Amino acid sequence: MNQSQPTTRVAARFQKLRENGAKGLVVYLTAGDPSLDATGELLLALDRAGVDVIELGVPFSDPLADGPVIQRASERALRAGTTLRKILERFPGWRQSVQTPIILFSYFNPILQLGLEKFAATAAQAGVDGALVVDLTVEEAESYVRAMRERNLDTIFLASPTSTDARLEHAAQLSTGFLYLISRTGVTGERTEISSSGRLLTERARRLTSLPLAMGFGISTAAQVREVQSHADAAVVGSAVVHAIEERFSHEGPAAIEKFVRELKSGTEDQSA
Repeated sequence: MNQSQPTTRVAARFQKLRENGAKGLVVYLTAGDPSLDATGELLLALDRAGVDVIELGVPFSDPLADGPVIQRASERALRAGTTLRKILERFPGWRQSVQTPIILFSYFNPILQLGLEKFAATAAQAGVDGALVVDLTVEEAESYVRAMRERNLDTIFLASPTSTDARLEHAAQLSTGFLYLISRTGVTGERTEISSSGRLLTERARRLTSLPLAMGFGISTAAQVREVQSHADAAVVGSAVVHAIEERFSHEGPAAIEKFVRELKSGTEDQSA
């Protein structure tokens, strides 16, 4: 089923990693934090730093799955007037200079407000590679998945340590590009230790799907990236990067964020598939 779709940028990137015996780094940032102009600069910085996939967050007024760092970023972006529509309007310009695959990371409400068909058509035309809708359940995803597949946009779904095998398999069946595994229950945020439940979840997912597996929630250092990649195909870092933007971007610029992400990327070295 997943193989029936034409190859996407995301699938091609993971295929290249696999062929090279390498592991990937997925990085999240909130669009519009601190401004949409700054977002363009930050996307270029992540591209230069060698990130494998970028998750571009759509700010939302009630981000229930996000911890305080990303909540603050959403609040700043919303105050700056950032909307899904404005992100899609600016995206073609960003796409011209950024080669890294970019997926939108959104809650479902902004997409519904725009309309599923219009969202998929506009995103595809703008050069978006896919989306992860954090609060969309697999049971309610049929119309969304159909609209996205018609435009060859990747649909990435989440699975957590509390997911049953049936639900894990359903999420994998609806996913293209990769499957996003949550290392632990709770909200996003930096942690000093990685939960052991993540490794068990990866082992379960391997038995149910051949999709690349990316693991996130609580990963904030190169050592933690390396630890996660000992069992997953990619590590996802969000809050740590958003925190760096919050503390450093205004006075050090995108170069500081690029340097920080390069340090995270060093965690992907010396890995075998």
